[in-house]
Amino acid sequence: MMSWVVVFFVVAIIAALLGFTGIASAASSIAQVVFVIALVLLAVSLVSNLMSRA
Repeated sequence: MMSWVVVFFVVAIIAALLGFTGIASAASSIAQVVFVIALVLLAVSLVSNLMSRA
């Protein structure tokens, strides 16, 4: 999932350098959403792992 964040980040950087601000903004927003989802899934995984050991 983090690989998708990197892909969208690279797309955003390239689009911004070429002047496609709309595409850069969209790719940046998608990367942020995927990153937040990955963090939430990490937190859920850690909590469930701690609960199962208790």
